[in-house]
Amino acid sequence: MPRPFVKWVGGKSQLIKRYSSLLPKTWARYYEPFVGGGAMYFHFKPERAVLNDVNLELANAYTVVRDRVDELIEALHTHVYDKDHYYGIRDQSPEDLPEVDRAARTIFLNRTGFNGLYRVNKKGLFNVPFGRYTDPTICDERNLRACSELLQGVEFRSADFERAIRDAQRGDFIYLDPPYAPVSPTSDFTAYAAGGFDFNDQLRLRDTLVKLGRRGVQFMLSNSDAVGLRALYEKQGWDVQRVRASRSINSKSSRRGKVYELVVRNY
Repeated sequence: MPRPFVKWVGGKSQLIKRYSSLLPKTWARYYEPFVGGGAMYFHFKPERAVLNDVNLELANAYTVVRDRVDELIEALHTHVYDKDHYYGIRDQSPEDLPEVDRAARTIFLNRTGFNGLYRVNKKGLFNVPFGRYTDPTICDERNLRACSELLQGVEFRSADFERAIRDAQRGDFIYLDPPYAPVSPTSDFTAYAAGGFDFNDQLRLRDTLVKLGRRGVQFMLSNSDAVGLRALYEKQGWDVQRVRASRSINSKSSRRGKVYELVVRNY
């Protein structure tokens, strides 16, 4: 059974069972404009899917897994869990690498960097430090092949979410898991791409969903239970629920543990 080939902060693996009962019974096409690690996609395996992520490194990794998995596996076998090797690979400019090497770099850094974070600075440069693990799996060949098989026929895009889902039609279903609005000054992990994702983007997302809902598109959105965010959705008459989730990353251990998230549906 294929599972996410990258670790992703805020991934939904822990909430799959809870979300199963909240999904619509049927849909024509499945859209996921903030695919990240793809936990929802890999679990539910929709037959017709359009996946998207604005993160160019992640988008390239998905397309290489889909189209050139043998070459990717070969490239990943050249990487080793070593601090000097890690920083040497981190300092590479991904734009200068061939697609397969670029994807291998992304997966290697993800599997061996601190807590599986993907974080960039204002210049768009990956800056996650070396992680401390015991023999981390850099190349899970069996899973990569399973993911490649499942991704055959899937359309992958790398665009702003509004562009990525604008062709959705009546009967389609969109699952949205955007970078979360921070619930405290220390909980902002939205710098997965240069420029981040601010509250104006949250408003733009809400407005986009209003338009799609009028068109007959079904959607479910998950987000943090941040102050002021729930009102954005409740005013639309949508179904808004709170679910319990685990927060495993915070600069203070006392702030890790169970937190509430919002789930918003228009059906």
